[in-house]
Amino acid sequence: MPEIYIGTSGFSYKHWSDGVFYPKDIPQRKWLEYYTEHFNTVELNVSFYRLLKGSVFEGWYKRTPENFIFVLKGSRFITHIKKLADCNDSIELFFSRAKGLKEKLGVVLWQLPPNFHANAERLQKFCELLEENKVAKDTKHVFEFRHESWFRDEIYEVLRKHNFSLCVAHSRCWPYEEVATAGFVYMRFHGGEVLYGSNYSDEELQDWAAKAKKWLSENRDIYAYFNNDAYGYAVYNAKKFRELLST
Repeated sequence: MPEIYIGTSGFSYKHWSDGVFYPKDIPQRKWLEYYTEHFNTVELNVSFYRLLKGSVFEGWYKRTPENFIFVLKGSRFITHIKKLADCNDSIELFFSRAKGLKEKLGVVLWQLPPNFHANAERLQKFCELLEENKVAKDTKHVFEFRHESWFRDEIYEVLRKHNFSLCVAHSRCWPYEEVATAGFVYMRFHGGEVLYGSNYSDEELQDWAAKAKKWLSENRDIYAYFNNDAYGYAVYNAKKFRELLST
């Protein structure tokens, strides 16, 4: 049976306190534990902005349930500065820390900048480096492209070759296509009308749930994360999406 992981992009938002999601009587240091009572996965953006100590990942591992899954956003040094080129040492360093999550490291999300045009050869070499790393090779990988030139068959074939996923990243700001390139589909919801700040309607979520069910029928796992954190919309939408997929 295909697996379903639905959560939010991040969990440590101060504007989710005071009852928006986290009860007032729960201290911030216990937010992760509370989050895991409601969701079976989380996508973490902090790993994109800075290199975390291995002890941080080890701590997250200990604080979460047995079947909880983490998604890490790949380092912006790799994606935005190096732009996937000559980054073997950077990959080694990133995963030498991330290995603290052990089997709970489910996926790494590589989000590329909007000014980075398609380069199939560079993507191919990067995918090969991931498969050579002893931690990365046992991890699922997904690519979120933000320049339209990436959305073409040549790129999809590279991803299919390695069983890496094209991110279905919904927003009005960046291009996306609903193409499955791996044994799992990764969905990212940035907000409909307003980036990070709009609430998906039940009708919109029903449409997306129908698409997810089709991929599930093809025996593909579903990973879905809501990045519209304003006003706690991500929490409400993730719960509703999970409910729709269970019916």
